[in-house]
Amino acid sequence: MKIEIFTDGAAKGNPGNGGYGAILRFQGKEKELAEGFRLTTNNRMELLAVIVALEALNSTKYPITIYSDSKYVVDAVEKGWVFDWDKKGFKGKKNPDLWKRYISLHAKYKPTFVWVKGHAGHPENERCDQLAVNAAEGQKLLIDEGYEKSQETNPDLF
Repeated sequence: MKIEIFTDGAAKGNPGNGGYGAILRFQGKEKELAEGFRLTTNNRMELLAVIVALEALNSTKYPITIYSDSKYVVDAVEKGWVFDWDKKGFKGKKNPDLWKRYISLHAKYKPTFVWVKGHAGHPENERCDQLAVNAAEGQKLLIDEGYEKSQETNPDLF
């Protein structure tokens, strides 16, 4: 038995309004997650989808596989880049607020990642994309405080 997580993120304008979508699957049951933000980036939404999905879990007993079309996220974790960035205090790296949040979840769940080609007919990836786009186009968009605050204090950080 394992937990499968499928994720995707989207942003219009990059930066612009954006959203994420995730599907959690375990023992034939599924849960969908999605939220939209008024100003963010695609990479932030890709990473936030992974974070929110992991935060929704209640057990560390089962192996976790995350399927994502984001080379940014998959390579950063699977190639160990994010852990090197952490050691160097994320100097010059984008999205440190989200990466720090991810690292604590990684230590807890130790997920593995599988890259899937986006917009290539993968059913769960297509559904996550639909969730992300719909969330980004929603009426009550949230504030991506990590992004918006960074733009006020350091516009070159993201």
